[in-house]
Amino acid sequence: MDSIRINTAQNIDIEYEIAGLGERIAARCVDIAGFAILFIVFWILTIIASFSFSGTAAMVILIFYLVIFAFYDLVCELTMNGQTFGKKIMKIKVVSLDGTQPTFGQYLIRWLFRMIDFGFPFGWGVVALVSVAFTKNHQRLGDLLAKTTLIKTMPRTQLNQVAFNFSLPENYEPQFKEVMHLNDRDVELIHEVLTGYYQTGNADLIYAMAAKIKAHLFVSIPPGMNELQFLETVLKDYNYVTSGINV
Repeated sequence: MDSIRINTAQNIDIEYEIAGLGERIAARCVDIAGFAILFIVFWILTIIASFSFSGTAAMVILIFYLVIFAFYDLVCELTMNGQTFGKKIMKIKVVSLDGTQPTFGQYLIRWLFRMIDFGFPFGWGVVALVSVAFTKNHQRLGDLLAKTTLIKTMPRTQLNQVAFNFSLPENYEPQFKEVMHLNDRDVELIHEVLTGYYQTGNADLIYAMAAKIKAHLFVSIPPGMNELQFLETVLKDYNYVTSGINV
């Protein structure tokens, strides 16, 4: 499965799977279904307006619908962190190829080339289907020109797949009960840092992550414990606290 690495604010590379053709089609179908429902509502309103008010009112309603239809993708992706409602349901989003948040210009290019990717003269989406199916990063034409792609919003390594390799004794006593304030994402990042350290020996990430966790939990590292041991202890405590055992 193709993937892309995204560097987090903690200078940690997290690997995400690139969204495939199926996810993109499903997301588009959800958006189209929403437009179909909205079209029915606007059509009914247009008919009511034509009989109750005037043809001008009906025309205003129709134009309003067409504006929503035309600018839906651009506005949603700009305001919803690279997602439309369909993409949000399918848990995919638009990112730059370097893993950063796309700029307004990139979103605009994707939107402008929708006419070629999905427009009538070009086969109602055939260009987009062929491009996504055969390009390395599953990009439609608009993505290729904007240097963007779609990723699955869940990282490839899920928290429940992480092996922390810590065996806790039955009489284990957690040292930092404040770990209850951590979330799954925090713990996953700690694990990624430790894994990177075990593989590369780069201690800088250990110091940076330890500082972040100390500030987040409002705790201090006890005497005799270094930053590496602190992070390992935090993972042990988190495993203990979330294992269903009352502490």
